[in-house]
Amino acid sequence: MLQIIAVVISLVVAVYIFKDKLYSQEKTSESAPVVSSATRNIVEKMESTRKRIIIFYGSQTGTAEEYALKIAKELKHKYGLGVIIADLDDYDFDSFSKFNQDWAAVFVMATYGEGEPTDNAVAFMEFLDSPELEDGAESIPNLQYLVFGLGNRTYTEFNGTARKMDAKLQALGARRIGERGEGDDNKSMEEDYLAWKDGAFEALAKTLNVEEGNAAQEPDFRVTEITDIPEEKVYLGELSARALHGTKGIHDVKNPYAAPIIKADDLFKVGTDRSCVQVELSTEGSNINYQHGDHVGLWPVNAEVYVENTLNILGLGNKRQTIIQIESLDPALAKVPFPQPTTYESAFRHYLDISVVVSRQTLALFAKHAPNEQAKKVLTELGTNKDKYKEVVSDHSMKLFEVLEYAAKETWKIPFDDIVSSIPRLQPRYYSISSSPKLNPNSIHITAVVLQYKSVGNSNKNVYGLATNYVLNIKQSIKNENIAYSAPVDAQLVAPPKYAIQGPRGAYTRDGGFKVPIHVRRSNFRLPNSPKIPIIAIGPGTGVAPFRGFVQERVHLARRYKEKKGEEALNDWGKFYLFYGCRKGDEDYLYKDEWPEYGKELGDTFVMKTAISREGDKKVYVQDHIWEARQELADAILEKRAYIYICGDASNMARQVEETLQRILGEARGGTMENEGAQEIRLLKERNRILTDVWS
Repeated sequence: MLQIIAVVISLVVAVYIFKDKLYSQEKTSESAPVVSSATRNIVEKMESTRKRIIIFYGSQTGTAEEYALKIAKELKHKYGLGVIIADLDDYDFDSFSKFNQDWAAVFVMATYGEGEPTDNAVAFMEFLDSPELEDGAESIPNLQYLVFGLGNRTYTEFNGTARKMDAKLQALGARRIGERGEGDDNKSMEEDYLAWKDGAFEALAKTLNVEEGNAAQEPDFRVTEITDIPEEKVYLGELSARALHGTKGIHDVKNPYAAPIIKADDLFKVGTDRSCVQVELSTEGSNINYQHGDHVGLWPVNAEVYVENTLNILGLGNKRQTIIQIESLDPALAKVPFPQPTTYESAFRHYLDISVVVSRQTLALFAKHAPNEQAKKVLTELGTNKDKYKEVVSDHSMKLFEVLEYAAKETWKIPFDDIVSSIPRLQPRYYSISSSPKLNPNSIHITAVVLQYKSVGNSNKNVYGLATNYVLNIKQSIKNENIAYSAPVDAQLVAPPKYAIQGPRGAYTRDGGFKVPIHVRRSNFRLPNSPKIPIIAIGPGTGVAPFRGFVQERVHLARRYKEKKGEEALNDWGKFYLFYGCRKGDEDYLYKDEWPEYGKELGDTFVMKTAISREGDKKVYVQDHIWEARQELADAILEKRAYIYICGDASNMARQVEETLQRILGEARGGTMENEGAQEIRLLKERNRILTDVWS
């Protein structure tokens, strides 16, 4: 009897010791092999998770990722389809040849610059062009897919990445389901998406033989209010674990650097109705490196009035400091979008973008939580009627709290998990760096016009650009600190809303100065290696920002050449033509005192033409000066292989400049603008001799 008891006890102990292994074997089947969640094999990932849809996104600023999440949620909630959201950079693609016929892929592809893939999509696009894949050879015959592209019509290569990828996939034997969707970030991204998705999803459902209405309406997140956690473990606006815990590491988009502000200037004349801030940020000791032409991402916070109003309309004003833990109920579908645990107040101040115009889809979703039937009717109409939405919401640049107040001045009890699912993450705003690391090795300069304007539908309502007014708040505070400051508070500007510039736990003002979180984004906006190649740089307004860095780069190189070879060292350099434009020479001429100093060091190699549009009887723009110099520029482009750089407004300036160049080159080739001119422009772009850094 004792022997039997001993055996039983031994078995119990063995089961307990090896319970994890036994349990995992019990849960495993041949059709679902156990693989690491970090596998780069697409087929293994699909099999192990038992999903039928994988949504890949190529995203530079986070917008494509947001649309991937929208698609995933709708496919799950509408059809009950299991979905994985995947960063293109996280997977290898050689397993596409083994893609199951019962699966489908969705590609949400942003185009960066003039037809370029985003950084995380470069490897995928290179894979599609790899020698082992042959067009027409059906290298990936089982892949069936949807594609939605994000682009901007002001660029020549509108949705270039999505179009190239689509054509290449079909050439390799893959089959597109439905029409290709193309969104225009300049005017109508959300409406383009809404117009595409219903037909695309119906085609997908038919292909996968699923029906609408079978899915359970489950939330994506579980939000729990907690109390038993030390305050030092709660994120109060910190953007990374390293920032919260004070540990060191690489500073990038996942771990921005709190850069001390060395200097903050207003570059426009005091008393004008606009402001242009130049901020010099210290990078000393941060190990942050940059090159001329790179971008700096600046992480702003939402204005305090927006935070306060949003908390109050949602009935969270008295719970602002309540700590919340957010858990994803399907990590393959929806990642928790910001650090947590956090508080309601911190979420609305630092992590959720409540400063943007609220989307039509979000309003349609929130209608079911209306405090009364009339409010539900109002929100439903705004969420489903495109014209009504434009008239009431879009034209008035209305934010979430404003629309909720418009529908009902009562408390809206919208579950916070719906808020997390629907409101986009607050993203960094990017600016062309206006300095060169050669002359400024320990600092980064930003040049930005403060964005303030009247909304279309209400001439009395002021709309404020988020990041520039955040920086303006800091600049206006610096005048009371022991930091260089060149201009008083901007009396002619409408006072912007206040921002919590002190940062989480006072981290951005703790040492007596001011700091802002930043990271550097690489760019292909680069000078050629040889100074013998002519440069044609066109940048009116703040479009001149990167060219200040370009010129500083040339000044540094000129000093080195002269040290070695004397004053004659620059005789064989190509000319640097800078075409700049402003409104009035005595009000908004950026860096007016600097250019002559650079000219002294660069001599005849630096040629600057300034177009002033609001002085004299005739308006003069950069394209007018370009046309005047047409013979010299045609020779530089066609004979001396000049590089052309365009920076600034995409919708008007960049288009008109390109048309002028097309006209010049057409005539130089003895033909027309439409034929020979267009062909030359096309060749220059293919050879990367026309580079643009433009925005709408």
